[in-house]
Amino acid sequence: MDAPWRRPLVRTTARMLLTAACALTLYAVAPLDVRFGPASALALLGALAALGVLVGWQARSIVSSPSPWLRALEALVTSLVLFLVVFASAYRLMDSGGPGHFSERLSKVDAFYFTVTMFSSVGFGDIVPLSTAARILATVQMLGDLVFLGAVGRVLLEAARRGAQRAGRGGLPRRPR
Repeated sequence: MDAPWRRPLVRTTARMLLTAACALTLYAVAPLDVRFGPASALALLGALAALGVLVGWQARSIVSSPSPWLRALEALVTSLVLFLVVFASAYRLMDSGGPGHFSERLSKVDAFYFTVTMFSSVGFGDIVPLSTAARILATVQMLGDLVFLGAVGRVLLEAARRGAQRAGRGGLPRRPR
């Protein structure tokens, strides 16, 4: 006997995993060996603006979704992965311009690791921004992290709540039995 919540949960999980795998694969194969300059800075700002537009679009789709809480989870995971990939790409581009920006040279894995430790505020201290440009970029990410955790989380949760109310299921999802 198939529970009615199982199929949407499986589909949502599959989409989240596929989206994360695609984003990380694109990051892994992207040619991030050029110098970080004004064009890269504009691309970073453009990518963050596009991410903001994506979050707005996701919020609208959550409200009209038949499974708003699952759709909100999918939107959160998608947005988070893209946010992390954008900053990891920026760190990798900055480091490819030459040594001196960080305490060690960054591979793509190192750049993604640094981005995640910054986002989670663990900050082990094994990779440290040294140049002014790297410190500015790290500061922009820290501020972006706060916006992501506060505003993006709030927008997506509010959209899920409204979607659940619209569907007549109240505010919070019920636990499957």
